[in-house]
Amino acid sequence: MVKIKAFDLHTKTREELLKQLEELKKELQQLRVAKVTGGAASKLSKIKVVRKSVARVLTVINQKKKEAVRGAFKGKKYMPLDLRPKKTRALRQKLTKFESTKKTLRQIKKDRHFPQRTFAVKA
Repeated sequence: MVKIKAFDLHTKTREELLKQLEELKKELQQLRVAKVTGGAASKLSKIKVVRKSVARVLTVINQKKKEAVRGAFKGKKYMPLDLRPKKTRALRQKLTKFESTKKTLRQIKKDRHFPQRTFAVKA
């Protein structure tokens, strides 16, 4: 089996990817049996290539799945935690601009009844 390229996998559908994954896993199983029974050196070196190909196929499947979920939650108010931007904990918990500029009723009354005094400074 030739080494699989990730960009080739992106064009395939989910069913095709799952079918290819099954084929790769079967081939890997056969190669492992050949390893135990003392197969040719070419088969033993092929194990690594097949393992990496399985990983590529699984990666593309997961990427497609995550992209579909992203599309489903596009424009929604709430989003799953793994789709939200990571940033830092402090940035995630920071108050929004609206929340930070909001005043309490007491502060509003205080500002209304005791406005900022203006002084004429003699120069």
